[in-house]
Amino acid sequence: MNNVRKVIAYKHYFEEFLLSLPIKTQNKVFKIIEAIETFERVPSNYLKYIKGTEGLFEARVKLGSDIWRVFCFFDEGNLVILLNGFAKKTQKTPRNEIAKAEKLMKAYYLEKRRKS
Repeated sequence: MNNVRKVIAYKHYFEEFLLSLPIKTQNKVFKIIEAIETFERVPSNYLKYIKGTEGLFEARVKLGSDIWRVFCFFDEGNLVILLNGFAKKTQKTPRNEIAKAEKLMKAYYLEKRRKS
């Protein structure tokens, strides 16, 4: 099966989040990442644009009644950058979690510009 996209994590944020999760949930996260990598059109129950942001998406993970979100964004078309994640306890995604992800996205682009 060919990958449509490449998914990478920015720094240690995603890994730290992943390691804090139970194994069953980690496996579900990997399934969602695999869907993002391989599906031409990723269903919105897996990946959704966050309104009011500049290109920020949330990968949506649900297991039983528990819900988690992993922030990510697209770079150069087919590259997906994973950022921080959190357990979702409220209807709306907390503003401070979005702000944290936006900060990480800015840092990623700053570093990228410095390297080029």
